[in-house]
Amino acid sequence: MFETLDISVDDCRAEIWLNRPATLNSLSRQTLCDLIDAAAWLNRQPSVKAVMIAGRGRCFSAGADLDSFGGGDEESLRDAADRGRRMADAIEQIQAITVARLHGWCVGGGLVLASACDIRIASDECQFAIPEVALGIPLTWGGIPRLVREIGPALTKELVISCRNFNADEALRIGFLNRRVQESELDGTVNELITALADRPAYPAMATKRHVNAIAGAATGINNSWSEADGMVAASLDEECLRARAEYMASLKK
Repeated sequence: MFETLDISVDDCRAEIWLNRPATLNSLSRQTLCDLIDAAAWLNRQPSVKAVMIAGRGRCFSAGADLDSFGGGDEESLRDAADRGRRMADAIEQIQAITVARLHGWCVGGGLVLASACDIRIASDECQFAIPEVALGIPLTWGGIPRLVREIGPALTKELVISCRNFNADEALRIGFLNRRVQESELDGTVNELITALADRPAYPAMATKRHVNAIAGAATGINNSWSEADGMVAASLDEECLRARAEYMASLKK
């Protein structure tokens, strides 16, 4: 059904696998559209109570696929910001409880995707990065309010502006992760949690999710992320931002 995803449903459980391992599951235009459509499709499966979201291959996701957004022209940047926002909103609005299974790298837009899930479990070797500012663009896709919701404003500012990497131990300590487990235990831990969630009565579980999201959304302004596309376009016209992007992309080729 989906070009860039593997999706399966087994009674009360569902799995969404990002399936572009050759590109480290980078989030292309098509992947964002597939995630939006997959979320809508799952909401039409009344039996599903719990959904795992994971990545095939060596990592969860290396973030936005810059090549698929036309190299940074104004139209592509606006589309990237808005399509990514709609993706994160769609994942957050899945009626079932969502669990992100994280391993390898979880970068930029991939981290935003994870932040849109209800629960996050990572292997101890998982690494996180938010490189957007180094690329000369603001973090969009609703990433800022979701990070503020999960880790607070001060840490959001530090991690987004510094662009420094952080590991699973720190991600657990600051509250981004629910659990950090050994890599060999990741599948078993996620499976055990998904089984427990799927065993709960659907109505109170989903009502709890909606209640928590409503309170958190009102507190952090997630619904205001529609305007982020303007910030992307402004950054695309700024000379310093353009230089920063060129230098960052050149550093990746060394």
